[in-house]
Amino acid sequence: MTSSQPPLWRRCLAELLGTGLLVTVVVGSGIAAEQLSPADAGVQLFHNTTATVFGLTVLILVLGPVSGAHFNPAVSLADWLLGRGSGAGLTLPEVGAYSAAQLAGAAGGSVLANVMFDVEVSFSATERAGGGLLVGEVVATAGLILLVFALARTSRGLLAAPAVGAYIGAACWFTSSTSFANPAVTFGRMFSDTFAGIAPGSVPGFVGAQLVGVAVALGLVLLLFPAAGRAADDVVVPHPALAEDS
Repeated sequence: MTSSQPPLWRRCLAELLGTGLLVTVVVGSGIAAEQLSPADAGVQLFHNTTATVFGLTVLILVLGPVSGAHFNPAVSLADWLLGRGSGAGLTLPEVGAYSAAQLAGAAGGSVLANVMFDVEVSFSATERAGGGLLVGEVVATAGLILLVFALARTSRGLLAAPAVGAYIGAACWFTSSTSFANPAVTFGRMFSDTFAGIAPGSVPGFVGAQLVGVAVALGLVLLLFPAAGRAADDVVVPHPALAEDS
């Protein structure tokens, strides 16, 4: 990461807050949907998806200028892998710092949602297993990574907020897994035994599928946008430090 970026502690704080609030949106809207429409899973998913689309869009707009709004270890890892050849993007230690902040934020966001709705904080009992679900996670994650690097490489990173929100919203419906597409969010959703939860035993499979999705996306990015690594500093959105904030 170049010196023109905000300091690492500030970017990590933005990643912690952004990932935490994203999980709060996902889990909180899932709890509300479950309470409002207890007998209709389709309506529950619609409520949950709508809140996620708008919530993610707003979080990218608010925190993207600070950290790039990765909110996702898969995005941070891809940023390093693609950018290292050109000296752009995160360094490996920064990937570790981002990921730690994202995981901590995700766990905290899930607990916050449980507390707001007076739901006991406990591990989820919702098993999410099977080949079809794992393929869904590969597709969802690959599409997300391809999207953010395509936007950055073509200097359209400022469209990332609505574009990423729209993609995740669509993928919630067209993938069998309902598009977790994020190891940190997957980890965080483990701490809520509600509509949006995932059992601890299902987490490794989902995270493994997401990493496969990263690999697929990297191949596609390199084929379609060979110089995408040069734009790694602009993933998910451009985030140069402002002089008065440095």
